[in-house]
Amino acid sequence: MKNFRITRNTIAAALLGLTLTVSSCVDDLRQEPVTEVTGALLYKDFSNYKSLLAKLYGGLALGGQDSGDGNGDIAGIDGGFSIYTRLLYTMQVITTDEAVIGWNDGSLHEFHKMIWTPANEFSNAMYFRLYTEIAYCNEFIKNTTDEKLSQNGITGENLNEAKAMRAEAKFLRAQAYYHLLDMFGNVPFVDETTFGTVPKQISRPEVFAYVENQLKEAEAELKAPRTNEYGRLDKAAAWTLMARLYLNAKVYTGTERNADVIAYCDKVINAGYSLKNKVIQVPDPTNPNNTIAKDISYESLFLADNHVANPENIFSVVYDGQRTQTNGGTTYLVHAAIGGSMDPKDFGVNGGWGGLRTTKAFVQKFEPNDKRGRFYTAGQTLEIEDLGNFNDGYAFIKYKNLKSDGSAGSHENWVETDLPMYRLADVYLMYAEANLRGGGGSAATALGYVNALRARAGASTVSVLNLDFILDERSRELSWEMTRRTDLIRFGKFTSSSYLWPWKGNVKNGTSVPEYRNLFPIPTNDLVVNPNLTQNPGY
Repeated sequence: MKNFRITRNTIAAALLGLTLTVSSCVDDLRQEPVTEVTGALLYKDFSNYKSLLAKLYGGLALGGQDSGDGNGDIAGIDGGFSIYTRLLYTMQVITTDEAVIGWNDGSLHEFHKMIWTPANEFSNAMYFRLYTEIAYCNEFIKNTTDEKLSQNGITGENLNEAKAMRAEAKFLRAQAYYHLLDMFGNVPFVDETTFGTVPKQISRPEVFAYVENQLKEAEAELKAPRTNEYGRLDKAAAWTLMARLYLNAKVYTGTERNADVIAYCDKVINAGYSLKNKVIQVPDPTNPNNTIAKDISYESLFLADNHVANPENIFSVVYDGQRTQTNGGTTYLVHAAIGGSMDPKDFGVNGGWGGLRTTKAFVQKFEPNDKRGRFYTAGQTLEIEDLGNFNDGYAFIKYKNLKSDGSAGSHENWVETDLPMYRLADVYLMYAEANLRGGGGSAATALGYVNALRARAGASTVSVLNLDFILDERSRELSWEMTRRTDLIRFGKFTSSSYLWPWKGNVKNGTSVPEYRNLFPIPTNDLVVNPNLTQNPGY
């Protein structure tokens, strides 16, 4: 059983100054509405705290107040399109060599072509989704200060737990600001103290410093690694995001922080995590009376039971086929990647949406035996002549709504595979890259980490590392895990002509685009209502 369940009822109206919908906490957060009262009253009873915290996590997983993302949180866009994880995938993956999408919904087609404008409703939805998550967190943090906890009579073990929950809220707020920092640059700043004021825009280095500070504050009170409920944050998650922040520090601030990357990676690696390995017995195709061993170690990370005995994942967004009925998250990543002659039953679902495929540039990164490079080619062409035709481009197999034993998830439409946000493999690769960039550590250790990943995948081991290899290895290992755009920018290859992929810049064979596209535009709607804001250059 997944320990920390999120349901649509946990996503209450949470903007500052609004009322909150209370949910009772029973059966692992299987909530039902109780009543509507002002937010401050909720925090007088510690039994409400877990439901209130679940609302913050639910902000990552769901897009609306009703089943299937109805009654969406973000105005002007369908609830299913406006989910945090789905929008993050759109902006971090579809803009790169790792994926193309065949749909022409609104301005969605602009992302892979790299022709988005300030009017793009999906870019705008990501921006407002991040600030909605920040608002959820601000409300929780405002009501769980030491002073408020004392006033509300929260004492003893409840007090310790409340402080740990407050640290989780600080992490989630810092994570939202990290994504704003990464995608939008100079952004308006709001926290629990600024309600009622017009937000001021702060510079990218200032956002960096704020995220760094908030993660350090969260780290101090988060639970020790691997001691919190599954689906909730701990110190290792803070260390991992710190490592990511420092790995990209030169992009964000102009100053390398690679020694800090090594230090925080070491913290995670020494905290008891290990790569997931799993071997199952399957029928022998040559003798039906026998079984043979099949190694599904990498594949099992992205199956419907990936929450079971998984020593690798540091933090995942939790999905459940019965309780998180959303068109985002892994429901989107499974259904949208099925089309053409693909059989949805092979993925544990009732149909495909015919949207996501990948590019030739991505396909060519894999050795034939690399288990991470799983492509469906029947009826598909390697070349992409028409972005709108699902049969143009190989389909890529990553997430499934099947368990390790081959049985389907609990619902044929709503996928219950959890979505990894941070896992040990990423930490290994960050360590290796930071070592190559002069951050210290051990070159031999870095090589060992990379070869451990390659050995698990069935790829050949290597004897020497270089930065270009690490960039490709990150794509192979972390494909469709929402890191690719950031990685390409860090290596100077997202907008430049030094690396091209099909339809980059809206040209079949790819072309460079202006460097200003390393950032997305501030939404016009926010510029109109906030005179303190300045648009990003180029837009």
